[in-house]
This record gives sequence, structure tokens and C-alpha cells, in this order.
Amino acid sequence: MRETLFATMALLGLAVLTGAWLDRSDAASAFALGGTRTLPAVGAAPASARGAADAPPLLSARDVAVEIEVAHFLRERHSGLADAEIDAVARTIVVEARRHDLEPLLVLGLIRVESAGYAFAVSHVGAYGLMQIMPATGAELAARMDVAWHGPDTLFDPIVNVRLGTAYLRELVDRYAGDVATALAAYNWGPGRIDHRLRTGADVPQLYITQVRAAHEQLLTRGS
Repeated sequence: MRETLFATMALLGLAVLTGAWLDRSDAASAFALGGTRTLPAVGAAPASARGAADAPPLLSARDVAVEIEVAHFLRERHSGLADAEIDAVARTIVVEARRHDLEPLLVLGLIRVESAGYAFAVSHVGAYGLMQIMPATGAELAARMDVAWHGPDTLFDPIVNVRLGTAYLRELVDRYAGDVATALAAYNWGPGRIDHRLRTGADVPQLYITQVRAAHEQLLTRGS
């Protein structure tokens, strides 16, 4: 039943779009920390890029190449997805990243750290899916984005998970005035905890930022 539903979603999603943790420590151990490239700068996403009903952005030849790389990454891992689903998810990652003025391989780097690419991952704290979204956060985002919400298992739909996760990351980048590193820390720790650290002069935790930076660097190197 799930396979049939996802296959249908994949075909429909591709037709439309073409026209225009696992525990975090386990995921993090899949690659070496390091890398000196700075995180990509992002600007303020235009308001028209945020509506759930907006048409998907047109993809460049480079975006199509990145989409192929994303699909290849997911096929190399135990994603829990069929081939058609992987193709649809790869397209969604690129399209939603571009929609929110984010770099697709940064989003994929975050997915690598969060879930190692397993669409049905559930963390020890109760985060779900590819981008490890907490159900309360997912429900709030879904309501604002007019996405149907049927409880936490909604986050096992990889298309929905990526749509909500990229929108949430964009909100955090905006919250911290374009500071991608602080936004990543807030994605991991929660914005309330990061806000408290900033107010009190405490350091922003760096481990998660370093992990995503390393994953992003490896993906860039692999795709070059």
C-alpha cells in the first residue's frame, strides 16, 4: 500500500516538477569531521519563494546534475525507498532548496548527518524522517504551509519531510540574519536554547555545525 502510494506520488511529483537519526552519533560517524570550506552564504529568500502553492523554480543544468548526485547518494544508502521514490525525493530536495534560497548539497549534508538518508529514521528524542523533524514542529509547519497532517507518521513521507525541513531551515536562517552556522545549531539544539545562549553570551555549540560542514564539503568534492 505504501509502495503504491509513493510510486503514484513520485510519478505525479516528477510530472509537475519537471514542468517548470537514527542516532545522530551513528550518522555522524559515517564521515570524517573536517573541511575548511565555509558554509554557503544565503540571502533573504523572496516572499514569493515561500508559499506552499508557488510554482517550483526552474532548474538549471547544474541543478539537474545535483539532482542526479542526490539520487545517487540515496541509492547508496539504506533509504527505505524504492527507485521511483528516490528520484522524486532527489528532485524535491533540489527544488525545495532552490525555492528557499538554500544550497541543495547543504540540505543533503544536513540529511546525511540527521538520518544518514534513511527515510524512516526515528531518533532517541522522537524526531522523524530524513530531516529528523520533531512532531510538534512538523505539525506547526504543516498548518502554516497548508500541508495535510495525519500525526507524526506524516513525517515518514519523504516529500513532506523535505518540504517542511527546508522551510524550517530557511526560517532559522532568517531568524539569525543569514547566519547559516547559527541556523544549523538552532536546527539541532532548538532555537530557544540558541537564543538563550546568544542572550547570555555563551558560545554557540559547534559540533553539529562542523558535522554538516564536513558532509557538505564531501558532497561538493564528490560532485566536482
